Amino acid sequence: MPADDTVGRDPRPAPRGAGLTGTPALAGVPGAGTGPGDGAEAAAGSLAVPGPLARIAVLAGLGRTSDPGRLARPGRPSRPGRLPGASRFPGTSRLPALALRGKAPGAPVRRPPAARGRGSGTRAPRPPRGGGIRRRFEQARRTWDRPLTAYYLILGSSLLITVLGLVMVYSASMIKALELSLPGAYFFRKQLFAAGIGTALLLVASRMPAKLHRAFSYPLLVGTVFLMALVQVPGIGQSVNGNQNWLSVGGPFQLQPSEFGKLALILWGADLLARKQDKRLLSQWKHLLVPLVPVAFMLLGLIMLGGDMGTAIILTAILFGLLWLAGAPTRLFGGVLGLAGVVGFILIKTNENRLSRFSCVGAIDVGPNGECFQAVHGIYALASGGWFGSGLGASVEKWGQLPEPHTDFIFAVTGEELGLVGTLSVLALFAALGYAGIRVAGRTEDPFVRYAAGGVTTWITAQAVVNIGAVLGLLPIAGVPLPLFSYGGSALLPTMFAVGLLIAFARDDPAAKAALAMRQPVFSRKRAGVRWKTMRRRVKKRPSGER
Repeated sequence: MPADDTVGRDPRPAPRGAGLTGTPALAGVPGAGTGPGDGAEAAAGSLAVPGPLARIAVLAGLGRTSDPGRLARPGRPSRPGRLPGASRFPGTSRLPALALRGKAPGAPVRRPPAARGRGSGTRAPRPPRGGGIRRRFEQARRTWDRPLTAYYLILGSSLLITVLGLVMVYSASMIKALELSLPGAYFFRKQLFAAGIGTALLLVASRMPAKLHRAFSYPLLVGTVFLMALVQVPGIGQSVNGNQNWLSVGGPFQLQPSEFGKLALILWGADLLARKQDKRLLSQWKHLLVPLVPVAFMLLGLIMLGGDMGTAIILTAILFGLLWLAGAPTRLFGGVLGLAGVVGFILIKTNENRLSRFSCVGAIDVGPNGECFQAVHGIYALASGGWFGSGLGASVEKWGQLPEPHTDFIFAVTGEELGLVGTLSVLALFAALGYAGIRVAGRTEDPFVRYAAGGVTTWITAQAVVNIGAVLGLLPIAGVPLPLFSYGGSALLPTMFAVGLLIAFARDDPAAKAALAMRQPVFSRKRAGVRWKTMRRRVKKRPSGER
């Protein structure tokens, strides 16, 4: 009679986890004893498991070796509390993995049930709401936080503002040139020539190291002061629109030294504050103010001698920006601001022309004497543009109704020809440039870079706000051009040099420098010190006659 293979086997299924502490759950598995030699039998029995169960045994670790003695060698006592052939990691085992489920050799393997549909009691997990929007937001945030974001924002926004400014200068100045019996593209050609020189200055400034910028600040300041003093000499300086702030360079070209005074104050003041910060002297108010404030007041005095109130306002904003970045106390900052306010009030009160400009803020009528003619027609130009404008070159206000359409009020002509979309685009470009400058100033550890980048950002942002605010009727007309946009070579050249300064600072950031080195050619990468790994093996060159 054949032997019954079910003898000694419990017909009831073994409880889960019963094979971890004792041997009742292993009763039906061949060689599942606890003696010294039982481990080899268990391994041999486990390797002989046929069918799909053998695959499970291989995955559980039983079929990883063909040597049964590797699991439990004869003559070696098994450790207490550990089954032969079990894994060394707690909570896992090799041999008892078959007996934990109470399955006999050859028994069918039960697979987990598949996910049911809507008709069953369980529902499939739904994706989180707004997953696509969150994913896009995270991608945009990671893109925005890349090290080259500030570099591309400065380069792209300044380039777009300059190109759009050239187009609008050509459109807005054509009628003015014909009124003066000049060719229609006269002002455009001069602006294009200045933009070419400014591009060269931008490239030079973007490649200059910070040490060279610091060394260049002192001769720039001395030369600017000399030229600003030379303007006030009778017979040398020239007056334009009542302001004597110009020098004749030769032919139709003129130079306004006060525009270079903004750049000189920024570079010199940044170097001064950086050297004092290295010596830890900025905590004393006398080192914070002297000689920065006296030199700034000297420049303001030379500017006000020529009657240029708008440039004086921008220079004052630059001074306050440098003091703010240097960490001036609130009392000290408020004292300087109050002193500047008192001086400005006296200068405005004693001049009828300046006082009338303040009375035109928010005006909707030209007035009895026509003192608000320019401000009101600027509003007319913006209002007639609508959403998308009347078309490029189709402005009506530039036909003698709007004074200075290609300089101070070029934003009004832009609103009339390109509409609200065009003006908002210009505002967005200036906002991007300002944000990039603040980002460069905030992420650097070099004090000179922080002060210089903050000063340039304050300069461009404050001048744009004053110009656009005057066109919108929210601020008095100060007579300052829109940076990089309005006609004027004297204003364009130092501004483009300042933009090149920001580009140089953005490139000098360690993360941006590494990212730029990754995009350079191979020979440039080796020069930049970036090592590259390659899968190619180096083969020694053979002599020419050897094959």
